[in-house]
Amino acid sequence: MHQHTLLHRARRPALSARLFLVLLAASLAAPAAAEAPHEAVANRWLAQVAGISAGEDSAARAAAITARLDAMGVPWQEQAFEQEGRQGRNLVADLGGPADAPLLLIGAHYDRVDVGHGATDNASGVATVLELARALQARPLRSHRVKLGFWDLEEHGLLGSRAWVAAAGQEQPALYVNFDVFGWGDTLWMMTPQDGTPLVAALQAASKGEGLGFQPGDRYPPTDHLAFLKVGWPAVSFSLVGADEIPAILQVFAGQTPDPAPRVMQVIHSPQDDDSQLDAGNVPKALHVLEAGLRSLDAGPAAPRAP
Repeated sequence: MHQHTLLHRARRPALSARLFLVLLAASLAAPAAAEAPHEAVANRWLAQVAGISAGEDSAARAAAITARLDAMGVPWQEQAFEQEGRQGRNLVADLGGPADAPLLLIGAHYDRVDVGHGATDNASGVATVLELARALQARPLRSHRVKLGFWDLEEHGLLGSRAWVAAAGQEQPALYVNFDVFGWGDTLWMMTPQDGTPLVAALQAASKGEGLGFQPGDRYPPTDHLAFLKVGWPAVSFSLVGADEIPAILQVFAGQTPDPAPRVMQVIHSPQDDDSQLDAGNVPKALHVLEAGLRSLDAGPAAPRAP
C-alpha cells in the first residue's frame, strides 16, 4: 500500500530468512490428518507470508515467491523494467486456460519499504494471490485464462504495475484483481468503481454465507489497481481488515489525523510490520468468498463489464 510512514515502533527480533523458508516448506507439505481444512489453509497462508517477509531485500522476496511457483509447477518469467529512473523486476506467472479466452489477471506488489519486514504490506497480499492460484490450479476456470502478477516498486509510486500496463503490445485483461494489506479483521474491503454489478452481488452473497463482513465502494487507499484504471482497464482491489478501521483509514488518506490511528496505519510502513501482527482466523473464509466471486464471474458473459 503506497503511503507515507506514519508510526515507528520497536520490533521483535526477526528469524532468519533460511529458517523461515524451512518453516514454509514444512507448512506446504500435506497437512496432518487431524488438521481441519480451514486450519490447513490458514497455516499455509501464514507460512507463505513468513517466508516472503523473511527476505531482506526484494530479490530474496522474489526468490520465495518463485520457489512457491516452482513447487506448484506454475511457469513464470521475470520482466525487468525501468520507470522514473528506478530499475525493478516484475514476476508474471501463467496458470493457463482456453487459448482464446479473455484474461483474468490476479496480482499484488511484493516490494516493501525500508523499515519492518513488509509482512502486512504486502507479503499478506502476495500469499493471498498464491492461495487463490492453488485453488484455481486445482479446478481451473472454464472461460478465462489466468495469469498472476507480482509487482515491484509499488512503494515508489506503483512503478511495477505501471510498467506492466505500459509495455508495448501488452494484452488488456478482462479484469485485474489486486490484493494489498490482507492481514487480519472481519471484513473483506473491496475497491470497485461500480456497485451493484454481478461480481459485487456474488461476493456479497458468498460473504453472507461465510459470516464475513463485506464492504464494496470506490473510496480506497492508493495501490496497484490505479495503474490499470488510469488507462481505462477494469480493476478491483481487496483488503482484509477490521470494519471499524475503514472510516479512519479513509480519513488518513484524505489528509486527516484520526485519534487513535487505525491499526493498519500503526503497522504498515513501520518496524513492527512483521508476521507477529497477522491473524489468519478469517483468511480461509475470505479466500472462499473470493474464489466464489471469481467462479461466478467466469460463469457469466465472456467479456464482463468492469465490476
